[in-house]
Amino acid sequence: MSNATSTSPIVICMKEILDILPHRYPFLLVDRIIYLNLEENLIIGQKNVTVNEQFFQGHFPGVPIMPGVLILEALAQAGGVLVHKKCHTKKIAVLLNIKNAKFRKPVIPGDVLMLHATGLYMSNKGGRVMAKAIVNDQIAVEAEIGFALVDKEQL
Repeated sequence: MSNATSTSPIVICMKEILDILPHRYPFLLVDRIIYLNLEENLIIGQKNVTVNEQFFQGHFPGVPIMPGVLILEALAQAGGVLVHKKCHTKKIAVLLNIKNAKFRKPVIPGDVLMLHATGLYMSNKGGRVMAKAIVNDQIAVEAEIGFALVDKEQL
C-alpha cells in the first residue's frame, strides 16, 4: 500500500487483499484494488476475466458467460475491503444481504470487470454499499450489498 494521506487515493496490492479477505483460489475474485478513498467511501477493484476460469467449463460451454452470482461475489469482495478499511481492521466483512440486483450485460472471457462500491452506511457492526460491475463503460451488474463485521475466530 502506498503512503498516502487520508484524502489521497490508495492502491492495494494482492498481498494486502489476501490479508483482508479470507477467500482463496478459486473464490478470490478481486485481482487488485486500483482506487480507495475513505473520505469519499469509494473503492474500485478489478477482476480480469479469462477463458481459463473454472466456471466457464460448465457455464454455457461454447458460449461462455460469467455466472451473475460470481459477479455479485466479486462486488461483495470489493465492498468488503471498503467496509474493512473504513470500519474495523480486526474483523472480516461477511455478506449479509443483496438487494435490487440487476444483470444488464453478459460478462465474457477477455472482459475486465471494474468493481465500483460506494459506502452507503458503515458502523462497527457492518455496512452497506451500492455496487456496480462495469465493463467497457457499461454497467454489467448493479446491486446494494449489506455486510456484517465478525471476528475471524467466529468463522
